[in-house]
Amino acid sequence: GETHRMLGDPKIRRLAIEFGCQWLQIHDFEHLDEKSERHFPTFAGLRGEIYEESIQFFTNLFQKNESVLDILGGDYTFLNEALAKHYGIPGVTGAHWRRVDGVKQFARGGILAQATTLAKQSGASRTSPILRGNWINEVLLGDRLPRPPKGVPQLPDDETATAGLTVRQLVERHSSDPKCVICHERIDAFGFALERYDAIGRLRTKDLADRPIETKVKVRDGEEFDGLDGLRSYLLSSRREEFLRQFCRKLLGYALGRSVELSDEPLLAEMLATLKTSQFRIAPAVERIVLSRQFREIRGRETASEE
Repeated sequence: GETHRMLGDPKIRRLAIEFGCQWLQIHDFEHLDEKSERHFPTFAGLRGEIYEESIQFFTNLFQKNESVLDILGGDYTFLNEALAKHYGIPGVTGAHWRRVDGVKQFARGGILAQATTLAKQSGASRTSPILRGNWINEVLLGDRLPRPPKGVPQLPDDETATAGLTVRQLVERHSSDPKCVICHERIDAFGFALERYDAIGRLRTKDLADRPIETKVKVRDGEEFDGLDGLRSYLLSSRREEFLRQFCRKLLGYALGRSVELSDEPLLAEMLATLKTSQFRIAPAVERIVLSRQFREIRGRETASEE
């Protein structure tokens, strides 16, 4: 019906950017200019391509009514030759964009392995497990943490100048301060699991100072896992409920153009229930919003002001 027609429309690209990319905090990625030219000379010329992957990913999600769980677990992405080279994925030639399936074998798939999110949550010349971990916690799981205490020493920006320590070892040392440990034990492990991705989202086996990278982690609830695959499975099993709820909250807030309030809880619960009974497909969740009193009231106000 109405929702399916709406989701087949060119406006979907706008939805992908304004909802998907805003939510993930990668909006306007093509203008991201805080990377070290010396360390990453190819980055500036690829920003548009890197951004396009995420836009195409979300456009497809809505257009093809994919599963919301694909945001984390999808075994496909959208590539052209330049981006495939950046990722080291063979067999993609030509400037045009196409869906490529089976990308988990190349350590890709879902937004956790897209260069937009990986580069945005990194420093100018090194990765930042703290930024990445906090982003997963707050943006994907909706778990707000208190701001860090004042006067926390900055970690050095160049990972070759870290007194023989890897970024992970530096962060571990820094996070053992009793004032800091309470939040860091909720975020660092997520970031450490992604350490095989450099500050512009490429895969690496060693850091810039040629030290091996350690991605085995233990999270606060005692679960242990390794790297992207482990993180993905953990989020899709142990934290699935929080992720789905955060997705629903963000989509609802976007659709209503306002913050989600306590009075929206019943609608959120309906959206969640709908997802679970429809293989987590995205269209039925959108439909719940479109049919809701809240949405009709907003549309009513808009129509009234236009007349």
